[in-house]
Amino acid sequence: MTNLVAPSPLDDPKTLVSTGWLAAHMKDPDLRILDASWYLPDAGRNARAEYEEAHIPGARFFDIDEISDLRSNLPHMAPPTEKFMSRMRAMGVGDGHQVVVYDGAGLFSAARVWWLFRLMGKMDVAVLDGGLPKWKAEGHELEDMPPIVRDRHMTVSRQNHLVKDVTQVAHAAKLAQAEILDARGAPRFRGEVPEPRPGLRSGHIPGSKNVPFSTLLNADGTMKPAPELLQVFAEAGVDLSKPAITSCGSGVTAAIISLALERVGHRNHSLYDGSWAEWGMYEDLAVAKG
Repeated sequence: MTNLVAPSPLDDPKTLVSTGWLAAHMKDPDLRILDASWYLPDAGRNARAEYEEAHIPGARFFDIDEISDLRSNLPHMAPPTEKFMSRMRAMGVGDGHQVVVYDGAGLFSAARVWWLFRLMGKMDVAVLDGGLPKWKAEGHELEDMPPIVRDRHMTVSRQNHLVKDVTQVAHAAKLAQAEILDARGAPRFRGEVPEPRPGLRSGHIPGSKNVPFSTLLNADGTMKPAPELLQVFAEAGVDLSKPAITSCGSGVTAAIISLALERVGHRNHSLYDGSWAEWGMYEDLAVAKG
């Protein structure tokens, strides 16, 4: 029995939509749903196997590790535009589609794919607020069938201002030109615990501020409303009059901060794609603790 949940007045098909919105739009011919579940190795979960067992009807599986730049030695860096286009075309996602991305954790990896679409110049993409757990909790339909895919042309226009490399981040840190916001948990940020990826130093980018992604979310995995997000940023000492660069362990949860910034109307933000997987590796880059 499905609980009829009304769409929310806060629904925005360019950032975040509710389960009620998705349920109301399931029959739209130009809707495309992506399951972008991805988990840290220590979570012991297999995202693709879970997708094959049960997913939102019509959803395609977006493999964050595969749809990436496999020439890089860093995890799941943004793919070349040609690769993104060919993968999306094969999944039947293209121009004129409204894309909704969800994940199996609530709101964890879906924001990364939302950011990736924006990097490729596609704006009609939203994250499903609360993701699969909320969808299931409300009794909405699931299926285990692969979707029927029809090829769709996609044009891409890469927005280079939305991504930063290590040189740009080091420069911004040195000149204090931007607020560098780190989505990792406080113990990792402060350098009190070892990094989950072997061989990385502990600590954070000097001058960066800690905004653990969990502080932006409610207990049910939905994103806090804008006034509460503004309060989280204020408590973290973030100056929202400055440009923001988001960062995390490997560029996934950084996008949750990017999404939150977008929700509070802060448009001048970019994501450090290499994140701590890169910064923590180079001995010549300064590391702060505490």
